[in-house]
Amino acid sequence: MSQRSKIIVTRKWPEAVEKILTEKYDVVLNESDTPFDANKMREALTSADALLPTVTDKIDSSIFEGITPSVKVIANYGVGYSHIDVDACQSHGIVVTNTPDVLSECTADIAVTLMLMAARRAGEGEREVREGRWTSWRPNHLIGHKVSGKTLGIIGFGRIGQEMAKRAHHGFGMKVLAYNRSTPSDAVLQACGASSVISIDELMGQCDFLSLHCPGGDANRHLINEERLKLMQPHAFLINTARGEVVDEAALAQALQSGTIAGAGLDVYEHEPKVHPDLLECENAVLLPHLGSATKETREGMGFKALNNLDAFFAGQPPHDRVV
Repeated sequence: MSQRSKIIVTRKWPEAVEKILTEKYDVVLNESDTPFDANKMREALTSADALLPTVTDKIDSSIFEGITPSVKVIANYGVGYSHIDVDACQSHGIVVTNTPDVLSECTADIAVTLMLMAARRAGEGEREVREGRWTSWRPNHLIGHKVSGKTLGIIGFGRIGQEMAKRAHHGFGMKVLAYNRSTPSDAVLQACGASSVISIDELMGQCDFLSLHCPGGDANRHLINEERLKLMQPHAFLINTARGEVVDEAALAQALQSGTIAGAGLDVYEHEPKVHPDLLECENAVLLPHLGSATKETREGMGFKALNNLDAFFAGQPPHDRVV
């Protein structure tokens, strides 16, 4: 492994990870934590051996127009990689890796947090207290919905979806119904206390809570749209910790305002950091700033996993988490 391989990191990473990176490589860090624009991204792709981007970095086919990349590997900081055009990378001979497994538990924890907050109207209550509008306890104040014993539907039954199912079933006694493109094994379903359904439309009307854990990208863009929201029960809640583009935000806002569904909890948005203005007006929506993996343990773990992928690549070995 060359100690002088040049690495460009697009955002500020945990200090512990940056320290090891600088010991092993010729690293250019982003001390200001300012997101790269298209020109900065092209400059990075043509001046380094490896690029370490995050979900905030859009690396689509247009980025490669008119340039000859020097980058040989893109070690993505995160499990999702819909922001990276992997076909364009592959055509330029660039290896792409991600960081699965390490963030599954904490992302599932945030999904549970959103489910509880939305059901129990915790966001509304917290705003009421902070704004000095709370007068006293009273029998009909901020009545929410019980979570224990209810039915949870999960779309996307990979690592994170399975962690969500375990928490819901073993922690809250929930009935779990799961949809996945490939049918999960009986052993996986049994460990998670889940049953498999054959279609999304079949799932929509059966659950009290619907949690999204599927990949983003064009294939799943607006997977949850106006028509599917209308299939949900009026007391049901939608939870999204997957990718923002999976949900048609305008349709969701309308569903929340009209009472088509009872509420929603979102940690991701289609045009981050912008949030659809109609969602901001919905009191029955809990809105978090993409906190799914935001724990010290997980963010450091993601960084070290990306580092391990780099080490393997420059040692001439297959990276463990290679995407293409």
